[in-house]
Amino acid sequence: MELVGRSFWLGFEAPLMEWLQSHLGTTICKVISQFSALGEETVLVLLLGLIYWSLNKQMGKYLGINMCMTCVWNPMLKNIFIRRRPYFDHENIKLLRLIDKDADLYDISAQGYSFPSGHSTNAATFYGGLARSLKKRWMTVVAVIVTFLVGFSRVVVGAHYPTDVLCGWLLGIFVIFFVPWMSSKIQNRNVLYAVLLAMTLPGMIYCRSSDYYSGLGLLIGFMAGSIFEERFVNFDNTKKIVFSGIRVVLGLAVFVGLNAVLKLPFSEAFLESGTYASLMVRCCRYAIVAFVDFGVYPMLFKWI
Repeated sequence: MELVGRSFWLGFEAPLMEWLQSHLGTTICKVISQFSALGEETVLVLLLGLIYWSLNKQMGKYLGINMCMTCVWNPMLKNIFIRRRPYFDHENIKLLRLIDKDADLYDISAQGYSFPSGHSTNAATFYGGLARSLKKRWMTVVAVIVTFLVGFSRVVVGAHYPTDVLCGWLLGIFVIFFVPWMSSKIQNRNVLYAVLLAMTLPGMIYCRSSDYYSGLGLLIGFMAGSIFEERFVNFDNTKKIVFSGIRVVLGLAVFVGLNAVLKLPFSEAFLESGTYASLMVRCCRYAIVAFVDFGVYPMLFKWI
């Protein structure tokens, strides 16, 4: 399915981005681009896994639900505004960090829409949520700095307009306050999960970009895995560095490896087709991966 998108921006945005890229230079821009990794899937799964599998399971569940809600609400907004990325419409703005390295630069279905910034939303949600949980001043300072650097990097690399980043931050802040508020109002965890899930399902009516279905799958899988773990596994955290390292490395390997295995029954053409069937397969794949990684995989901890 070919996606087109809309072009709109404020007057200062494109000139500011062009100025940053031209004055900072290629080398400095590439260095700044590395901060984007702090808001990307692999790093956040690694950090969430470290907290959930090793340090503090309850905090990990809180952060995990926040992140999963973010991963659904962000693309739901993107599919409403369907804003094209800056480099689509401004020839002097270069994309210095691809969203999907295996896809064409101008394939919107793969590279995604621009508003709001997913990296900025992820950073505000995860690091802001961590600061709220720890209630330490130093963590609050770290969260602000890291969130700013992630957002700034997205502007510098040409992937997002400044307003994409600003609204991504606002969405992340909303999530880390709204989800705990809902938790305080709905004491039954299963009912809470059902209500939160219901808030994401309208996206199935109009969302046609793959990131929504990835996020929905992660949300379903994490919720189911959390319930399964509490009922049938109930593992203990560990502060021992060696065992923490083993748990995190194996957990990341399960996440990446199982995701790859579940692709095998389908052709690459089908998976990248953007049809509703392929998007539902993507949703199911991420649901299975999240359920296994956060629900079933911890059963191994008794033998590790």
